[in-house]
Amino acid sequence: MRILFAAIMIAGLAGPAYAQDKAVPRYGETDKEKTAQEKQTERDAEKAYQRSLGNIPAKAGANDPWGTVRIEPPPKPAAASPTAKKTKTSSGTATQKPQ
Repeated sequence: MRILFAAIMIAGLAGPAYAQDKAVPRYGETDKEKTAQEKQTERDAEKAYQRSLGNIPAKAGANDPWGTVRIEPPPKPAAASPTAKKTKTSSGTATQKPQ
């Protein structure tokens, strides 16, 4: 009796799960043609989507959440300082001081 009850419970739970499964197209199987109403519904949805994109405001600029917390402006990059030139000598390379 327990086995019969367990089999009925498994079948009862598997039925709704099986019904939710969409049919997976097999290899070489063609998609069925859409009806005129389905095509019109897709066009209307696409137009509504494009209209909704127009309602999004343009970005106002850089988003700096810590901008109001900073007291000083950010430091400017330092100017390039003259670097020592390397010259070849008989023993290898040596550096010269800029003149």
